[in-house]
Amino acid sequence: MASSFYSNSLHVDFESVLAMDNPGMVSVFNTLMASGLEGFLGCPAVLYEAALMDFFNNGSVRDGLVVSTANGVPVEFTEQLLAETFELPVDGLSELSEIPRDKVFDARSIVSMSGEPVSLSGKKSQMKIEYRLLCDIMAKSISVKAGSFNAITVEKFSLLSAVVCGVRMNWASV
Repeated sequence: MASSFYSNSLHVDFESVLAMDNPGMVSVFNTLMASGLEGFLGCPAVLYEAALMDFFNNGSVRDGLVVSTANGVPVEFTEQLLAETFELPVDGLSELSEIPRDKVFDARSIVSMSGEPVSLSGKKSQMKIEYRLLCDIMAKSISVKAGSFNAITVEKFSLLSAVVCGVRMNWASV
């Protein structure tokens, strides 16, 4: 019943989050803004999960063009257009696997509720609430992979580590 009131959307209202009386949440969103993803995550267009998953599942990059389908319609546009439209940073690492291991280790401790490094194959309940939310936003908005919504995967944590530790990423290619 509650699912009828919930829609999966990329839109994040940064102004209302930054006005919250929760220093941890405000700090996390300031870091997210500093990563250069504010334009992408704050876009006013509402994209629903099924259409977005269809786009990413069928998508590929060929010779600098993003090729996919959206609602069964073939679409093709340049990587540059994608980056410019969503104001994505294009400098920095282009592969999540290139994130330095020391940054991932630091992030495992920073986001932990207990202070002990979180397990990369564990549950999000090990994380502070603001980082659980950030993990959800990053996973839903950028990777759009099927799987347990409550699980911490290596890919989700790599995205989280890049934001939390301030790793410069080429978000247009991720």
